[in-house]
Amino acid sequence: MTVALRMNHLHVPTLKEDPAEAEIASHRLLLRAGLIRKAAAGIYTFLPLGWRSVRKIEQIVREEMDAIGSQEVLLPFVQPAELWQDSGRWDAYGPELARLHDRQGREFCLAPTHEEIITALVRGEVRSYRDLPLSLYQINLKFRDEMRPRFGLLRGREFIMKDAYSFHDSQESLQEHYDDQARAYGRICDRLGLVYRPVEADSGQIGGSVTTEFMALADTGEAALVYCECGWAANVEAAGTVVPRTPGTTEPRPMERVHTPDIRTIAQLAEFLGTPAHDTVKTMAGKTPDGTLIFFCVPGDRELNDVKASRAVPGVELLAEEDFAAYNIPKGSLGPVSPPEGTVVVADVSLRDEVAWGIGANENDYHLVGAMPGRDFEVGLWADLVVAEPGDGCPVCGGTLLGARGIEVSQVFQLGTKYSESLGATFTTEDGAERPFLMGCYGVGITRSLAAVIEQHHDDAGIVWPMSVAPVEVAVVPLAVDDETVWPVAEKLWRELADADVEVIIDDRDERAGVKFADADLVGYPYQVVVGKRGVAAGVIELKNRATGERTEIPIEDLTETLAARVREERARYR
Repeated sequence: MTVALRMNHLHVPTLKEDPAEAEIASHRLLLRAGLIRKAAAGIYTFLPLGWRSVRKIEQIVREEMDAIGSQEVLLPFVQPAELWQDSGRWDAYGPELARLHDRQGREFCLAPTHEEIITALVRGEVRSYRDLPLSLYQINLKFRDEMRPRFGLLRGREFIMKDAYSFHDSQESLQEHYDDQARAYGRICDRLGLVYRPVEADSGQIGGSVTTEFMALADTGEAALVYCECGWAANVEAAGTVVPRTPGTTEPRPMERVHTPDIRTIAQLAEFLGTPAHDTVKTMAGKTPDGTLIFFCVPGDRELNDVKASRAVPGVELLAEEDFAAYNIPKGSLGPVSPPEGTVVVADVSLRDEVAWGIGANENDYHLVGAMPGRDFEVGLWADLVVAEPGDGCPVCGGTLLGARGIEVSQVFQLGTKYSESLGATFTTEDGAERPFLMGCYGVGITRSLAAVIEQHHDDAGIVWPMSVAPVEVAVVPLAVDDETVWPVAEKLWRELADADVEVIIDDRDERAGVKFADADLVGYPYQVVVGKRGVAAGVIELKNRATGERTEIPIEDLTETLAARVREERARYR
Protein backbone atom coordinates (compact mmCIF):
# COMPACT_ATOMS: atom_id res chain seq x y z
CA MET A 1 0.00 0.00 0.00
CA THR A 2 1.34 3.44 -0.97
CA VAL A 3 2.51 5.52 1.98
CA ALA A 4 2.73 9.21 1.08
CA LEU A 5 2.34 11.46 4.12
CA ARG A 6 2.35 15.23 4.61
CA MET A 7 3.68 16.81 7.79
CA ASN A 8 0.93 19.41 7.72
CA HIS A 9 -1.69 16.64 7.82
CA LEU A 10 0.08 14.52 10.45
CA HIS A 11 0.15 14.88 14.22
CA VAL A 12 3.86 14.85 15.08
CA PRO A 13 4.21 17.14 18.13
CA THR A 14 8.00 17.24 18.54
CA LEU A 15 9.53 18.83 21.63
CA LYS A 16 12.67 20.99 21.75
CA GLU A 17 13.54 20.19 25.37
CA ASP A 18 13.97 16.90 27.21
CA PRO A 19 10.96 16.09 29.42
CA ALA A 20 11.92 16.20 33.10
CA GLU A 21 10.36 12.78 33.75
CA ALA A 22 12.49 10.97 31.14
CA GLU A 23 15.52 9.23 32.68
CA ILE A 24 16.79 7.18 29.72
CA ALA A 25 17.28 7.77 25.99
CA SER A 26 14.30 5.78 24.70
CA HIS A 27 11.84 7.48 27.04
CA ARG A 28 13.26 10.91 26.22
CA LEU A 29 13.25 10.39 22.46
CA LEU A 30 9.84 8.71 22.27
CA LEU A 31 8.38 11.81 23.93
CA ARG A 32 10.50 14.41 22.12
CA ALA A 33 9.92 12.86 18.67
CA GLY A 34 6.17 12.95 19.18
CA LEU A 35 5.75 9.15 19.16
CA ILE A 36 4.01 8.71 22.53
CA ARG A 37 2.33 10.76 25.24
CA LYS A 38 1.84 9.88 28.90
CA ALA A 39 -1.75 9.21 29.99
CA ALA A 40 -0.95 8.07 33.55
CA ALA A 41 1.99 6.53 35.38
CA GLY A 42 3.18 3.64 33.21
CA ILE A 43 0.38 4.12 30.65
CA TYR A 44 0.96 5.75 27.26
CA THR A 45 -0.91 6.87 24.16
CA PHE A 46 0.79 6.03 20.87
CA LEU A 47 0.70 8.87 18.35
CA PRO A 48 0.62 8.27 14.55
CA LEU A 49 4.33 7.74 13.88
CA GLY A 50 4.87 5.76 17.08
CA TRP A 51 1.96 3.51 16.20
CA ARG A 52 3.38 2.91 12.73
CA SER A 53 6.58 1.54 14.30
CA VAL A 54 4.59 -0.63 16.72
CA ARG A 55 2.64 -2.11 13.82
CA LYS A 56 5.88 -2.89 11.97
CA ILE A 57 7.20 -4.79 14.98
CA GLU A 58 3.90 -6.66 15.20
CA GLN A 59 4.12 -7.58 11.52
CA ILE A 60 7.64 -8.97 11.90
CA VAL A 61 6.45 -11.07 14.84
CA ARG A 62 3.38 -12.30 12.91
CA GLU A 63 5.51 -13.36 9.97
CA GLU A 64 7.87 -15.36 12.17
CA MET A 65 5.05 -16.98 14.17
CA ASP A 66 3.13 -17.91 11.03
CA ALA A 67 6.31 -19.38 9.55
CA ILE A 68 6.57 -21.97 12.37
CA GLY A 69 2.89 -22.92 12.25
CA SER A 70 1.57 -20.93 15.19
CA GLN A 71 -1.97 -19.64 14.61
CA GLU A 72 -3.21 -16.19 15.65
CA VAL A 73 -6.15 -15.76 18.02
CA LEU A 74 -7.34 -12.97 20.31
CA LEU A 75 -7.92 -13.75 23.98
CA PRO A 76 -9.91 -11.68 26.51
CA PHE A 77 -8.12 -8.84 28.29
CA VAL A 78 -10.59 -9.13 31.19
CA GLN A 79 -10.46 -12.62 32.72
CA PRO A 80 -12.69 -14.40 35.28
CA ALA A 81 -11.17 -14.87 38.73
CA GLU A 82 -12.12 -18.52 39.02
CA LEU A 83 -9.55 -19.56 36.40
CA TRP A 84 -6.79 -17.86 38.38
CA GLN A 85 -8.11 -19.34 41.60
CA ASP A 86 -8.03 -22.82 40.06
CA SER A 87 -4.41 -22.35 38.94
CA GLY A 88 -3.42 -21.02 42.38
CA ARG A 89 -2.20 -17.69 41.06
CA TRP A 90 -5.08 -15.45 42.22
CA ASP A 91 -3.36 -14.91 45.57
CA ALA A 92 0.19 -15.88 44.59
CA TYR A 93 0.54 -13.26 41.84
CA GLY A 94 0.41 -10.43 44.35
CA PRO A 95 -0.56 -6.77 44.02
CA GLU A 96 0.58 -6.51 40.40
CA LEU A 97 -2.64 -8.36 39.48
CA ALA A 98 -5.34 -5.71 38.98
CA ARG A 99 -8.61 -7.12 40.34
CA LEU A 100 -12.14 -5.79 39.77
CA HIS A 101 -15.83 -6.67 40.20
CA ASP A 102 -18.65 -6.41 37.70
CA ARG A 103 -22.13 -5.12 38.62
CA GLN A 104 -23.15 -8.59 39.86
CA GLY A 105 -20.15 -8.69 42.19
CA ARG A 106 -18.29 -11.32 40.18
CA GLU A 107 -14.49 -11.07 40.35
CA PHE A 108 -12.28 -10.47 37.33
CA CYS A 109 -8.74 -9.34 36.64
CA LEU A 110 -6.97 -7.37 33.93
CA ALA A 111 -4.72 -9.87 32.20
CA PRO A 112 -1.02 -9.62 33.04
CA THR A 113 -0.58 -12.87 31.10
CA HIS A 114 -2.88 -15.47 29.52
CA GLU A 115 -1.87 -18.99 30.61
CA GLU A 116 -5.14 -19.67 32.43
CA ILE A 117 -7.52 -18.48 29.72
CA ILE A 118 -5.71 -20.28 26.87
CA THR A 119 -5.58 -23.53 28.88
CA ALA A 120 -9.31 -23.26 29.56
CA LEU A 121 -9.96 -22.67 25.85
CA VAL A 122 -7.98 -25.71 24.72
CA ARG A 123 -9.44 -27.81 27.53
CA GLY A 124 -12.86 -27.37 25.98
CA GLU A 125 -11.81 -27.77 22.35
CA VAL A 126 -9.03 -30.36 22.03
CA ARG A 127 -9.64 -33.92 23.20
CA SER A 128 -7.34 -36.23 21.22
CA TYR A 129 -3.63 -36.72 20.61
CA ARG A 130 -4.54 -36.52 16.91
CA ASP A 131 -5.11 -32.78 17.32
CA LEU A 132 -1.64 -32.19 18.73
CA PRO A 133 0.68 -30.38 18.65
CA LEU A 134 -1.24 -27.12 18.69
CA SER A 135 0.33 -23.65 18.87
CA LEU A 136 -1.73 -20.47 19.25
CA TYR A 137 -0.55 -16.89 19.60
CA GLN A 138 -1.99 -13.45 20.07
CA ILE A 139 -0.87 -9.81 20.11
CA ASN A 140 -2.76 -8.08 22.89
CA LEU A 141 -2.69 -5.63 25.77
CA LYS A 142 -1.40 -6.66 29.19
CA PHE A 143 -1.69 -4.83 32.50
CA ARG A 144 0.57 -5.29 35.50
CA ASP A 145 0.19 -2.84 38.35
CA GLU A 146 3.89 -2.15 38.78
CA MET A 147 4.77 -0.54 42.09
CA ARG A 148 7.31 1.76 40.44
CA PRO A 149 6.62 2.20 36.72
CA ARG A 150 9.56 3.97 35.11
CA PHE A 151 11.76 4.24 32.05
CA GLY A 152 8.80 4.85 29.73
CA LEU A 153 7.93 1.72 27.77
CA LEU A 154 10.56 -0.42 29.50
CA ARG A 155 8.74 -0.64 32.83
CA GLY A 156 5.14 0.28 32.11
CA ARG A 157 1.89 -0.91 33.61
CA GLU A 158 -0.01 -1.28 30.34
CA PHE A 159 1.89 -2.74 27.40
CA ILE A 160 1.47 -4.70 24.18
CA MET A 161 2.81 -8.22 24.05
CA LYS A 162 2.83 -11.21 21.75
CA ASP A 163 2.27 -14.40 23.68
CA ALA A 164 2.10 -17.87 22.19
CA TYR A 165 1.08 -21.12 23.89
CA SER A 166 1.71 -24.62 22.64
CA PHE A 167 0.15 -27.96 23.64
CA HIS A 168 1.83 -31.34 23.19
CA ASP A 169 1.50 -35.05 23.87
CA SER A 170 5.21 -35.68 24.50
CA GLN A 171 8.34 -33.98 25.78
CA GLU A 172 9.97 -34.53 22.39
CA SER A 173 7.18 -32.58 20.67
CA LEU A 174 7.40 -29.78 23.26
CA GLN A 175 11.16 -29.55 22.88
CA GLU A 176 10.91 -29.38 19.10
CA HIS A 177 8.44 -26.49 19.18
CA TYR A 178 10.35 -24.74 22.00
CA ASP A 179 13.44 -24.82 19.77
CA ASP A 180 11.38 -23.52 16.81
CA GLN A 181 10.12 -20.63 18.92
CA ALA A 182 13.62 -19.83 20.21
CA ARG A 183 14.99 -19.74 16.67
CA ALA A 184 12.08 -17.53 15.60
CA TYR A 185 12.82 -15.19 18.50
CA GLY A 186 16.42 -14.91 17.34
CA ARG A 187 15.19 -14.01 13.85
CA ILE A 188 12.82 -11.41 15.31
CA CYS A 189 15.70 -9.76 17.18
CA ASP A 190 17.82 -9.80 14.01
CA ARG A 191 15.02 -8.23 11.97
CA LEU A 192 14.53 -5.51 14.58
CA GLY A 193 18.22 -4.66 14.30
CA LEU A 194 18.92 -5.60 17.92
CA VAL A 195 22.25 -6.70 19.34
CA TYR A 196 21.15 -9.43 21.75
CA ARG A 197 22.06 -12.52 23.70
CA PRO A 198 19.89 -15.54 24.55
CA VAL A 199 20.46 -16.18 28.26
CA GLU A 200 19.45 -18.73 30.85
CA ALA A 201 16.78 -17.24 33.08
CA ASP A 202 14.39 -17.76 35.96
CA SER A 203 10.75 -18.50 35.13
CA GLY A 204 9.33 -16.23 37.86
CA GLN A 205 5.54 -15.97 38.09
CA ILE A 206 5.02 -17.89 34.83
CA GLY A 207 6.44 -21.15 36.18
CA GLY A 208 8.13 -24.08 34.51
CA SER A 209 11.69 -25.29 34.78
CA VAL A 210 13.22 -24.52 31.37
CA THR A 211 13.35 -20.96 30.07
CA THR A 212 15.52 -18.63 27.99
CA GLU A 213 15.42 -14.84 27.86
CA PHE A 214 16.44 -12.78 24.84
CA MET A 215 18.32 -9.74 26.11
CA ALA A 216 18.94 -6.64 24.03
CA LEU A 217 22.30 -5.38 25.29
CA ALA A 218 22.10 -1.85 26.71
CA ASP A 219 23.83 0.00 29.52
CA THR A 220 20.40 1.19 30.69
CA GLY A 221 18.99 -2.33 30.89
CA GLU A 222 17.47 -3.30 34.23
CA ALA A 223 18.77 -6.87 34.01
CA ALA A 224 22.37 -7.83 34.79
CA LEU A 225 23.79 -10.78 32.90
CA VAL A 226 27.01 -12.71 32.71
CA TYR A 227 28.40 -14.48 29.68
CA CYS A 228 31.38 -16.45 28.51
CA GLU A 229 33.28 -16.53 25.25
CA CYS A 230 32.22 -20.18 24.91
CA GLY A 231 28.70 -18.90 24.13
CA TRP A 232 27.03 -19.52 27.49
CA ALA A 233 25.10 -16.61 29.01
CA ALA A 234 22.61 -16.17 31.84
CA ASN A 235 20.68 -13.60 33.80
CA VAL A 236 22.52 -13.20 37.13
CA GLU A 237 19.31 -14.28 38.90
CA ALA A 238 19.56 -17.69 37.27
CA ALA A 239 23.26 -18.05 36.50
CA GLY A 240 25.10 -20.98 37.95
CA THR A 241 28.62 -19.89 38.76
CA VAL A 242 31.99 -21.09 39.99
CA VAL A 243 33.11 -18.63 42.67
CA PRO A 244 36.91 -18.24 42.75
CA ARG A 245 38.10 -18.73 46.34
CA THR A 246 41.54 -18.33 47.88
CA PRO A 247 41.03 -18.82 51.63
CA GLY A 248 43.11 -16.59 53.88
CA THR A 249 43.48 -19.52 56.32
CA THR A 250 44.23 -23.00 55.01
CA GLU A 251 44.82 -24.83 58.31
CA PRO A 252 42.21 -25.44 61.06
CA ARG A 253 42.49 -23.24 64.13
CA PRO A 254 40.63 -23.13 67.44
CA MET A 255 37.30 -21.34 67.33
CA GLU A 256 37.44 -18.07 69.28
CA ARG A 257 34.62 -15.88 70.58
CA VAL A 258 35.42 -12.22 69.94
CA HIS A 259 33.74 -9.19 71.49
CA THR A 260 32.65 -6.95 68.58
CA PRO A 261 30.69 -4.05 70.06
CA ASP A 262 28.22 -2.36 67.70
CA ILE A 263 29.39 -4.44 64.72
CA ARG A 264 26.38 -5.13 62.48
CA THR A 265 27.73 -5.36 58.92
CA ILE A 266 30.35 -7.41 57.09
CA ALA A 267 32.30 -4.26 56.22
CA GLN A 268 32.46 -3.28 59.89
CA LEU A 269 33.45 -6.82 60.91
CA ALA A 270 36.20 -7.07 58.28
CA GLU A 271 37.65 -3.72 59.37
CA PHE A 272 37.47 -4.70 63.06
CA LEU A 273 39.20 -8.04 62.48
CA GLY A 274 41.71 -6.60 60.02
CA THR A 275 40.75 -9.16 57.37
CA PRO A 276 39.26 -8.89 53.87
CA ALA A 277 35.47 -9.26 53.60
CA HIS A 278 36.32 -12.21 51.34
CA ASP A 279 37.45 -14.15 54.44
CA THR A 280 34.24 -13.62 56.39
CA VAL A 281 30.93 -15.42 56.06
CA LYS A 282 27.56 -13.70 56.32
CA THR A 283 24.40 -15.45 57.37
CA MET A 284 20.85 -14.53 56.36
CA ALA A 285 17.73 -16.08 57.82
CA GLY A 286 14.64 -17.36 56.10
CA LYS A 287 11.64 -19.48 56.97
CA THR A 288 9.76 -22.21 55.16
CA PRO A 289 5.97 -22.37 54.97
CA ASP A 290 5.95 -24.74 57.98
CA GLY A 291 8.03 -22.30 60.03
CA THR A 292 11.39 -24.07 59.82
CA LEU A 293 14.24 -21.57 60.29
CA ILE A 294 16.85 -21.58 57.51
CA PHE A 295 20.30 -20.00 57.83
CA PHE A 296 21.88 -19.20 54.44
CA CYS A 297 25.68 -18.78 54.60
CA VAL A 298 27.54 -17.05 51.76
CA PRO A 299 31.00 -15.44 51.42
CA GLY A 300 31.08 -12.03 53.05
CA ASP A 301 31.89 -10.25 49.81
CA ARG A 302 29.00 -11.84 47.88
CA GLU A 303 25.24 -11.41 47.80
CA LEU A 304 22.63 -14.10 48.39
CA ASN A 305 20.61 -14.84 45.26
CA ASP A 306 16.96 -15.04 46.36
CA VAL A 307 16.04 -17.14 43.33
CA LYS A 308 18.76 -19.70 44.05
CA ALA A 309 17.79 -19.72 47.71
CA SER A 310 14.21 -20.60 46.81
CA ARG A 311 15.46 -23.36 44.52
CA ALA A 312 17.59 -24.82 47.28
CA VAL A 313 14.75 -24.58 49.80
CA PRO A 314 11.39 -24.46 47.98
CA GLY A 315 8.94 -21.98 49.46
CA VAL A 316 11.50 -20.21 51.66
CA GLU A 317 11.08 -16.51 52.40
CA LEU A 318 13.70 -14.27 53.96
CA LEU A 319 12.66 -13.05 57.40
CA ALA A 320 10.84 -9.76 57.75
CA GLU A 321 11.93 -7.28 60.43
CA GLU A 322 9.37 -8.50 62.95
CA ASP A 323 10.33 -12.16 62.46
CA PHE A 324 13.70 -11.83 64.19
CA ALA A 325 12.09 -11.15 67.54
CA ALA A 326 9.65 -14.04 67.02
CA TYR A 327 12.58 -16.44 66.48
CA ASN A 328 14.65 -14.75 69.22
CA ILE A 329 17.68 -14.20 66.97
CA PRO A 330 19.84 -11.07 66.48
CA LYS A 331 19.60 -9.58 63.01
CA GLY A 332 23.19 -8.34 62.85
CA SER A 333 25.13 -11.27 64.29
CA LEU A 334 23.80 -14.52 62.83
CA GLY A 335 25.91 -17.61 62.33
CA PRO A 336 25.66 -21.39 61.89
CA VAL A 337 27.16 -22.30 65.31
CA SER A 338 24.48 -23.16 67.91
CA PRO A 339 21.49 -21.70 66.08
CA PRO A 340 17.94 -22.18 67.47
CA GLU A 341 16.91 -25.82 67.63
CA GLY A 342 15.61 -27.15 64.32
CA THR A 343 17.47 -24.60 62.18
CA VAL A 344 18.76 -25.92 58.85
CA VAL A 345 22.08 -24.45 57.68
CA VAL A 346 22.41 -24.05 53.89
CA ALA A 347 25.85 -22.88 52.71
CA ASP A 348 27.22 -21.79 49.36
CA VAL A 349 29.34 -24.49 47.71
CA SER A 350 32.28 -22.10 47.39
CA LEU A 351 32.70 -22.33 51.20
CA ARG A 352 33.01 -26.10 51.29
CA ASP A 353 36.80 -26.05 51.56
CA GLU A 354 36.99 -23.15 54.03
CA VAL A 355 38.40 -24.31 57.38
CA ALA A 356 38.14 -21.07 59.37
CA TRP A 357 34.93 -19.10 59.11
CA GLY A 358 34.48 -15.62 60.58
CA ILE A 359 30.79 -15.59 61.52
CA GLY A 360 28.18 -14.10 63.81
CA ALA A 361 27.83 -15.75 67.24
CA ASN A 362 23.99 -15.49 67.37
CA GLU A 363 24.57 -12.95 70.12
CA ASN A 364 24.68 -9.19 69.77
CA ASP A 365 28.19 -7.71 69.98
CA TYR A 366 29.95 -11.07 69.51
CA HIS A 367 31.39 -12.95 66.56
CA LEU A 368 33.27 -16.21 66.14
CA VAL A 369 36.54 -16.64 64.25
CA GLY A 370 38.04 -19.96 63.23
CA ALA A 371 34.68 -21.76 63.09
CA MET A 372 35.03 -24.97 61.09
CA PRO A 373 32.23 -26.87 59.33
CA GLY A 374 31.98 -30.48 60.50
CA ARG A 375 33.74 -29.66 63.76
CA ASP A 376 31.90 -26.67 65.22
CA PHE A 377 28.67 -26.88 63.23
CA GLU A 378 26.96 -28.93 60.55
CA VAL A 379 25.87 -27.80 57.11
CA GLY A 380 22.59 -29.42 56.17
CA LEU A 381 22.82 -28.56 52.47
CA TRP A 382 25.54 -27.26 50.16
CA ALA A 383 24.11 -25.30 47.23
CA ASP A 384 24.94 -22.60 44.67
CA LEU A 385 23.54 -19.54 46.46
CA VAL A 386 25.33 -16.39 45.32
CA VAL A 387 24.58 -13.83 42.65
CA ALA A 388 26.93 -14.44 39.73
CA GLU A 389 29.46 -11.71 38.99
CA PRO A 390 31.94 -10.93 36.22
CA GLY A 391 35.19 -12.68 37.05
CA ASP A 392 33.47 -15.86 38.28
CA GLY A 393 34.07 -19.13 36.50
CA CYS A 394 31.83 -20.27 33.67
CA PRO A 395 29.80 -23.31 34.77
CA VAL A 396 30.13 -24.80 31.29
CA CYS A 397 33.79 -24.43 30.33
CA GLY A 398 35.44 -22.92 33.40
CA GLY A 399 36.41 -19.74 31.55
CA THR A 400 36.13 -16.29 33.10
CA LEU A 401 32.69 -14.67 33.01
CA LEU A 402 32.15 -11.21 31.55
CA GLY A 403 29.33 -8.87 32.51
CA ALA A 404 26.76 -6.79 30.65
CA ARG A 405 23.35 -5.25 31.14
CA GLY A 406 20.33 -6.03 29.05
CA ILE A 407 16.69 -5.32 28.31
CA GLU A 408 14.54 -8.42 28.30
CA VAL A 409 12.61 -8.24 25.02
CA SER A 410 11.34 -11.82 24.86
CA GLN A 411 11.33 -15.13 26.71
CA VAL A 412 10.45 -18.76 26.01
CA PHE A 413 9.28 -21.25 28.65
CA GLN A 414 8.62 -24.95 28.97
CA LEU A 415 5.69 -25.07 31.37
CA GLY A 416 5.22 -28.81 31.52
CA THR A 417 1.86 -29.66 33.15
CA LYS A 418 1.77 -26.74 35.62
CA TYR A 419 -1.45 -25.27 34.18
CA SER A 420 -2.99 -28.27 32.47
CA GLU A 421 -3.01 -30.24 35.73
CA SER A 422 -4.39 -27.45 37.91
CA LEU A 423 -7.09 -26.60 35.34
CA GLY A 424 -7.96 -30.18 34.39
CA ALA A 425 -6.91 -29.85 30.74
CA THR A 426 -6.39 -33.39 29.39
CA PHE A 427 -6.35 -35.28 26.12
CA THR A 428 -6.86 -38.92 25.17
CA THR A 429 -3.68 -40.76 24.22
CA GLU A 430 -3.40 -43.31 21.43
CA ASP A 431 -3.97 -46.13 23.94
CA GLY A 432 -7.06 -44.43 25.41
CA ALA A 433 -5.54 -42.98 28.59
CA GLU A 434 -6.24 -39.45 29.85
CA ARG A 435 -3.16 -37.27 30.29
CA PRO A 436 -2.60 -33.55 30.92
CA PHE A 437 -1.18 -31.52 28.05
CA LEU A 438 2.49 -30.62 28.09
CA MET A 439 2.64 -26.87 27.50
CA GLY A 440 5.03 -24.19 26.34
CA CYS A 441 4.72 -20.42 26.62
CA TYR A 442 6.51 -17.82 24.48
CA GLY A 443 6.35 -14.03 24.90
CA VAL A 444 7.64 -10.99 22.97
CA GLY A 445 7.30 -7.51 24.45
CA ILE A 446 6.15 -5.50 21.44
CA THR A 447 6.24 -2.03 22.99
CA ARG A 448 9.29 -2.92 25.09
CA SER A 449 11.08 -3.98 21.89
CA LEU A 450 10.33 -0.54 20.43
CA ALA A 451 12.08 1.10 23.38
CA ALA A 452 14.98 -1.39 23.18
CA VAL A 453 15.54 -0.54 19.50
CA ILE A 454 15.80 3.15 20.38
CA GLU A 455 18.15 2.45 23.30
CA GLN A 456 20.52 0.79 20.85
CA HIS A 457 19.90 3.10 17.88
CA HIS A 458 20.19 6.78 18.73
CA ASP A 459 22.66 9.64 18.83
CA ASP A 460 22.74 13.14 20.26
CA ALA A 461 20.38 14.42 17.55
CA GLY A 462 17.68 11.78 17.89
CA ILE A 463 16.61 8.30 16.82
CA VAL A 464 18.56 6.33 14.19
CA TRP A 465 16.02 3.73 13.10
CA PRO A 466 16.80 0.41 11.47
CA MET A 467 14.84 0.43 8.23
CA SER A 468 12.59 -2.41 9.42
CA VAL A 469 11.13 -0.40 12.30
CA ALA A 470 11.30 3.19 11.04
CA PRO A 471 7.84 4.80 11.04
CA VAL A 472 8.58 6.23 7.57
CA GLU A 473 11.54 5.37 5.35
CA VAL A 474 12.22 8.67 3.59
CA ALA A 475 11.57 12.34 4.36
CA VAL A 476 11.50 14.89 1.54
CA VAL A 477 12.62 18.22 2.99
CA PRO A 478 11.94 21.23 0.74
CA LEU A 479 13.81 24.23 2.11
CA ALA A 480 11.16 26.66 0.88
CA VAL A 481 7.56 25.54 0.35
CA ASP A 482 6.58 28.83 -1.29
CA ASP A 483 9.38 28.82 -3.84
CA GLU A 484 8.15 28.12 -7.38
CA THR A 485 11.34 26.27 -8.31
CA VAL A 486 11.82 24.23 -5.11
CA TRP A 487 8.29 23.11 -4.23
CA PRO A 488 7.29 21.54 -7.59
CA VAL A 489 10.48 19.45 -7.62
CA ALA A 490 10.00 18.35 -4.01
CA GLU A 491 6.37 17.39 -4.55
CA LYS A 492 7.22 15.52 -7.77
CA LEU A 493 9.94 13.49 -6.02
CA TRP A 494 7.57 12.78 -3.11
CA ARG A 495 4.96 11.34 -5.49
CA GLU A 496 7.51 9.39 -7.53
CA LEU A 497 8.98 7.79 -4.42
CA ALA A 498 5.52 6.76 -3.20
CA ASP A 499 4.77 5.27 -6.63
CA ALA A 500 8.08 3.35 -6.36
CA ASP A 501 6.77 1.69 -3.15
CA VAL A 502 8.88 3.81 -0.81
CA GLU A 503 7.30 5.03 2.43
CA VAL A 504 7.72 8.78 2.22
CA ILE A 505 6.73 11.95 4.06
CA ILE A 506 7.12 15.52 2.81
CA ASP A 507 7.78 18.33 5.26
CA ASP A 508 5.36 20.87 3.78
CA ARG A 509 5.44 23.11 6.85
CA ASP A 510 6.31 26.77 6.45
CA GLU A 511 9.25 26.47 8.84
CA ARG A 512 12.91 27.45 8.79
CA ALA A 513 15.30 24.89 7.29
CA GLY A 514 17.01 24.40 10.65
CA VAL A 515 13.72 23.39 12.29
CA LYS A 516 13.01 20.88 9.54
CA PHE A 517 16.49 19.35 9.71
CA ALA A 518 16.33 19.08 13.51
CA ASP A 519 12.94 17.37 13.42
CA ALA A 520 14.02 14.99 10.65
CA ASP A 521 17.04 13.92 12.71
CA LEU A 522 14.99 13.73 15.92
CA VAL A 523 12.30 11.50 14.41
CA GLY A 524 15.04 9.57 12.64
CA TYR A 525 13.86 9.01 9.07
CA PRO A 526 16.52 6.73 7.54
CA TYR A 527 16.92 8.95 4.45
CA GLN A 528 16.40 12.68 3.99
CA VAL A 529 15.91 14.15 0.50
CA VAL A 530 16.93 17.82 0.77
CA VAL A 531 15.50 20.04 -1.97
CA GLY A 532 17.00 23.53 -2.10
CA LYS A 533 17.05 26.36 -4.64
CA ARG A 534 20.78 26.09 -5.30
CA GLY A 535 20.65 22.35 -5.86
CA VAL A 536 17.61 22.53 -8.14
CA ALA A 537 19.37 25.20 -10.20
CA ALA A 538 22.35 22.83 -10.53
CA GLY A 539 20.08 19.87 -11.32
CA VAL A 540 20.97 17.90 -8.18
CA ILE A 541 19.37 16.79 -4.92
CA GLU A 542 21.19 16.24 -1.63
CA LEU A 543 20.54 12.84 -0.07
CA LYS A 544 21.41 12.32 3.61
CA ASN A 545 21.84 8.89 5.19
CA ARG A 546 20.67 9.34 8.80
CA ALA A 547 22.68 6.39 10.16
CA THR A 548 26.04 7.38 8.69
CA GLY A 549 25.52 11.12 8.25
CA GLU A 550 26.81 10.76 4.68
CA ARG A 551 25.53 13.37 2.23
CA THR A 552 25.62 12.81 -1.52
CA GLU A 553 24.43 14.83 -4.48
CA ILE A 554 22.35 12.91 -7.01
CA PRO A 555 20.96 14.18 -10.33
CA ILE A 556 17.29 14.99 -9.96
CA GLU A 557 16.31 12.57 -12.71
CA ASP A 558 18.17 9.70 -11.00
CA LEU A 559 17.02 10.34 -7.41
CA THR A 560 13.89 8.18 -7.34
CA GLU A 561 15.43 5.10 -8.93
CA THR A 562 18.64 5.37 -6.88
CA LEU A 563 16.90 5.89 -3.55
CA ALA A 564 14.23 3.24 -4.17
CA ALA A 565 17.00 0.71 -4.85
CA ARG A 566 18.77 1.66 -1.61
CA VAL A 567 15.57 1.32 0.39
CA ARG A 568 14.91 -2.12 -1.09
CA GLU A 569 18.47 -3.15 -0.25
CA GLU A 570 18.06 -1.92 3.35
CA ARG A 571 14.75 -3.74 3.71
CA ALA A 572 16.39 -6.96 2.51
CA ARG A 573 18.95 -6.73 5.34
CA TYR A 574 16.15 -7.24 7.86
CA ARG A 575 14.27 -10.06 6.11
